[in-house]
Amino acid sequence: MFKEHEGDLTGRNAPPVRDAAQEAARILGHVIQCDGAHATIATTAAGNKSQEAGQWSVGKFISISLPNTRTVGLVHDVHVDGPWHEEADNRMLVHVDLIGEVRDGQDGARPIFDRGIAKYPHIGAIAHRIRQRDLAAIYEIGGNDAVPVGNLSQDESVSANVAMGRTLNRHFAVVGSTGVGKSSAVSLLLHKAIEARPNLRVLILDPHNEFASAFPDVSITLDSDTLDLPFWMFRLEELVEVLYLGRDPIVEEVELLRDLIPAAKHENRGAGNVSLRRSSEPGGITADTPVPYRMADLMRILDDRMGMLDSKDLRPVYRALRQRLDAGMRDPRFRFMFGSRIIEDNITAAIGRIFRIPAQGKPVTCFQMAGMPSEVVNAVCSVLARLAFDLTLWGDGKIELLLLCEEAHRYMPVDPRMGFAPTRHALARIAKEGRKYGCYLGIVTQRPGELDPTIFSQCSTVFAMRLPNEQDQAIIRSAISDASASALAFLSSMGQRECIAFGDGVAATMRMKFEVLDRRYIPGSAVRDHTEDAVVQDIDLNTIVERMRSGGRDGISDEVWSNASVPGAPAAGGPEQRPSLARLSPYVDEPIRQERRPDGRLFG
Repeated sequence: MFKEHEGDLTGRNAPPVRDAAQEAARILGHVIQCDGAHATIATTAAGNKSQEAGQWSVGKFISISLPNTRTVGLVHDVHVDGPWHEEADNRMLVHVDLIGEVRDGQDGARPIFDRGIAKYPHIGAIAHRIRQRDLAAIYEIGGNDAVPVGNLSQDESVSANVAMGRTLNRHFAVVGSTGVGKSSAVSLLLHKAIEARPNLRVLILDPHNEFASAFPDVSITLDSDTLDLPFWMFRLEELVEVLYLGRDPIVEEVELLRDLIPAAKHENRGAGNVSLRRSSEPGGITADTPVPYRMADLMRILDDRMGMLDSKDLRPVYRALRQRLDAGMRDPRFRFMFGSRIIEDNITAAIGRIFRIPAQGKPVTCFQMAGMPSEVVNAVCSVLARLAFDLTLWGDGKIELLLLCEEAHRYMPVDPRMGFAPTRHALARIAKEGRKYGCYLGIVTQRPGELDPTIFSQCSTVFAMRLPNEQDQAIIRSAISDASASALAFLSSMGQRECIAFGDGVAATMRMKFEVLDRRYIPGSAVRDHTEDAVVQDIDLNTIVERMRSGGRDGISDEVWSNASVPGAPAAGGPEQRPSLARLSPYVDEPIRQERRPDGRLFG
């Protein structure tokens, strides 16, 4: 491609010089108009050699030669000035966006690309197909942080690299419609991130139960059966979300809980009448303090206060709250909260297992949420996001943690009236402050238009795959710089595994194609392999129905919730075996007494 310099050995360090014939073939047009961000190039194409016009196709980079630099432009519009002539030359007008300039390095070093334009092209400047060396310089990322994730769509011989440190530290987003390879791209990025950052821990919120198969050797799987997240680790608003099943809570009951929970926590610690201490004092305990307490203590305090009521008007509030707590403990969907028979301070073990500290060779946790009620998902995601931030905040920079939110628009919808406010606040806190402490956020969604724009704007690197929806495309356009906005014209027509990457994690906006991922690392591949191998003849419908009833659990009996025998309660402050619900409720074997108000209504 290049001619060697003639003469002494010093010529080896000089910039390469192209062959004259090859240089003539590359001279394809001249600049006829230029403003601050765009330029127009006039060129010709022979009618019987229409393949020459393909060098000016939309999405290609071109180079405009200047005395000391070469201005780089991205073609975004091409049209013929007049009708097309098969037997004659056709005049073409090519409109390009100016994105930067390339200058040769000293002593024959590789070219250097700079964003922005220091010297604009003059009228008549020669425009030609960009050199491969210049194209590689545009997307070159210096340092050991560069990680190859694919190849450029324009030239597959040029690697597409991302700065993994900046991509993680400043958060990232992967967006694209269903079926474009979004999950495979996420799996590839995570595998690359784990390889480049050995100390990184990853927690995946997986609503479709598909990512566990993509990390067979480096991950553990948690679901509602294996998750150990005791109820006392929930803040009051998170516990209320579970107890009220996502409905609007009753203010009187919530205020009652706010008063009873600290008293139960003091009771469990053997503090006696110390429960009267103000929560604002040093060492004071509130309803949100992650201190263990027993539901038996909470119920007993509730019954005691209900018996001391002077006014019978408040008794229905107490009884309704008690019934609500009973229903929550009986609900099999909440086993991960109330299922433990021993109430002890196991927060260290629980956090260590969820966030892989120590990692033990498996730094990835896949939290499978398929089949879980939305109100349970909301509360659990809120707890996990809050714990992730607090863990890195108080870890003195020793912990790096990535929280990946698949279907992120479910947790952070654009409408503040939708979703769960604590989850939104916990994720927004990570997006705004997490990078200071080593807590990173990864957002994956097929509907960026339904995502909270405040949180999406904190993602400094975006991998935008095919998006046919105009509303979604508008969100992406608002996040990209004006000089690269024309690149988004391809959003609705890109192929499989193809994306437009822009932001701090890449050297320049690029249209690229992700690497082909090994089939065993493709999310959900195990399910697809099972269904594609052969035609299924025998379907056990009874088993399917039983799993539907139990939320996907096999062989789990509800006896523990109704017929469990429990020994007497131990001394205050010691661990307690969880009492049966029959023992907790003094109203099981007693008829409900009803009394009449002065206005004639019944209560009781």
